[in-house]
Amino acid sequence: MPDIKAIGFDLFNTLITVEPDTLVQAMKRMIKSLEDNGLSVDKSSYIKSYRDAASKFVAEARKSGIETHNSIWISHVFKGNGLSIPPEDERIADAINQYFSAFYDKVHLVPDTIETLTALGEKYTLGLLSNFTHAPAAQDILKKTGLAPCFDTILISGELGYRKPHPFVFEELARKLGTEKENILFTGDDPEPDINGSYKAGFKPVWFTYVKDNNVPIIKGTIQGEPVAPEIDAPRASSWKEFLNILESQYSK
Repeated sequence: MPDIKAIGFDLFNTLITVEPDTLVQAMKRMIKSLEDNGLSVDKSSYIKSYRDAASKFVAEARKSGIETHNSIWISHVFKGNGLSIPPEDERIADAINQYFSAFYDKVHLVPDTIETLTALGEKYTLGLLSNFTHAPAAQDILKKTGLAPCFDTILISGELGYRKPHPFVFEELARKLGTEKENILFTGDDPEPDINGSYKAGFKPVWFTYVKDNNVPIIKGTIQGEPVAPEIDAPRASSWKEFLNILESQYSK
């Protein structure tokens, strides 16, 4: 079996969790920002329309692999109400920044994450590959949690223009890591993008099930479906200790 020289990680529900009420608080901040910028909205109607738009565009993104963005959803909502506001409008940009500001105090590291990454970084090249529409917020979360310095490369779907499981993002991760795909381990919680996607791309996947196995409350929203089991019989770890054991027993000579 080829030596593992690099390890890639998913972000949400793998390295960090987010409090369940985060999207509720985020929506309140978004609506306030829009109103402060002169765009009055009916709150209940706007929330429903925004969620419907998110569901529509995320479903399309999952099918095509081309990433979507919250600005498109907001523009779509206003268009449905007869108001033409392009996605790049500054008022929409402000609303998105306020929306994601609600995340910063509500993210929590999975136990032993920093310690594990620090130890792994002494032996392997480490990369992060996250499906997240608004890359600046993801970068801020990585800084605030202390995760950013742990990685040699950080890739966010909102910057790449494509999302897992599209082959492009895994090709880009391998290129940035400077390692052949067969020498890369990838771990994440979501079977379709993380496990099936990385396996089809030629990586060695490990299904990280800390959140699932410990019944950790997670965000409930339109951008996260109910995961099913992976298509392949991938090694499964519910803690970083178990992950290290898999790495040692199955992928180390």
